[in-house]
Amino acid sequence: LDIGRPRDGETVVVSGAAGAVGSLVGQIARITGCRAIGITGTDAKVSYLTDELSFDGAINYRTQDVSAALSESCPDGIDVYFDNVGGEISDSVLQQMNEGGRISVCGQISQYNLADPETGPRLTWLFIVKRLMMRGFLVFDHSHRYIEALREMATWLADGRLQYREDVIDGLENAPAAFIGMLQGDNTGKRLVRLTS
Repeated sequence: LDIGRPRDGETVVVSGAAGAVGSLVGQIARITGCRAIGITGTDAKVSYLTDELSFDGAINYRTQDVSAALSESCPDGIDVYFDNVGGEISDSVLQQMNEGGRISVCGQISQYNLADPETGPRLTWLFIVKRLMMRGFLVFDHSHRYIEALREMATWLADGRLQYREDVIDGLENAPAAFIGMLQGDNTGKRLVRLTS
């Protein structure tokens, strides 16, 4: 809310939308009166976003042309982009940002484990032409607001306006595979490892 500054009626696009962070971002966008479009990696996750979390639309980046799907889902352009993945997906979104658009960079999961980092930065000329603003952040930057955020999100949860899903893997011995799977997008919602006795 502080970095993207979504305003009523705007379009918010979220990458990594079916994960723990992305799924909340899209729902909060809807709570603030915005259209929420999610980008994710399976048809089941597309259904989860649209059918269960009430996103206005969702794109499966593995089976759809992201640029074409964004044009269709966001006919009036994109005002806010919450970036969890980076790379080609972000390139597609940036090209369809509206003038004065805001980009919150929370993650770059497509880039973390590359043997050869991708060439970049890529489309920085768009920041001039469209007067875009991009800001990266860490959750710790906002630690002074944890209680405020907890109260607000608890209210939304109690009101039924906010939902979450936990993707639980049993056994500490499965933690490495659970973590790798999360990085590969195997999870829907928050990936957790339950300790068993």
